[in-house]
Amino acid sequence: MPELPEVETTCRDLVSGGIVGEKIVALEVLWEPTLSNFKGEDLLNVTITEVSRRGKFILFSLSNGKTLFIHLRMTGSLRYTQKSAPNDPYDRVILLFETTKMAFRDPRKFGRMTLTANPELITNKLGIEPLGDEFTPHRLHQMLQGRSKVIKTLLLDQNFIAGIGNIYADESLFKAQIAPLRRAETITLEEAKRLHSAIVSLLRAAIVNRGTSLGDGKGNYVSNGKRGENARELKIFRKTGAPCPICSTPIEKIVVGQRATHFCPTCQK
Repeated sequence: MPELPEVETTCRDLVSGGIVGEKIVALEVLWEPTLSNFKGEDLLNVTITEVSRRGKFILFSLSNGKTLFIHLRMTGSLRYTQKSAPNDPYDRVILLFETTKMAFRDPRKFGRMTLTANPELITNKLGIEPLGDEFTPHRLHQMLQGRSKVIKTLLLDQNFIAGIGNIYADESLFKAQIAPLRRAETITLEEAKRLHSAIVSLLRAAIVNRGTSLGDGKGNYVSNGKRGENARELKIFRKTGAPCPICSTPIEKIVVGQRATHFCPTCQK
């Protein structure tokens, strides 16, 4: 699933490509469930005035005062091209502009678009932004107090911190040397400082690298047709049995909260 760096990369690609200011003149809805609460005609003749991100959501601010939320889910991606470019068999919704178009490609059909006049109904439910000014080491430590959940599960909770998924949770915990099954409330201030530093540095580096693309499957992450380059920086994710880059202990894989979790049993305590 695209996480914060992949979604941020997608937003930046759309903005640099020139989508802000484009007026939607037509839609092709090829998989109706992708539109979760509206019809295609609701977007006709409105202009995209801003593109932003909140957690794993892409937000299009529109000239009619509404906001279009796009969640890529497991396999979604956006492609902004000339209108004459060929469609992809997995395109589910296509926004058509005067000379260009934006296609929502989604092989597994989990992605959704939601239109609302009250974006706060969605954004207020999300946790703190890990790259925002309010996310500090002391704030993170305070957030962990009284939390009996294991830290890996808590990091994946979008109501706790918005934007972290399986890849960056595993990598952050490894860099901070914290075991994924530690109860969150047992993490000390010094450990919270390490975890904060790991989260922020890894997310920022992944954005520079245009996110993480894994494998060559049809649902692999791309933004505007380009793969992410951050996979080369991963230390433990999907490296079960490989030697830990610090101590050479084989990396282990367990399931935490129904999610595959990779860690070093020696380095992470």
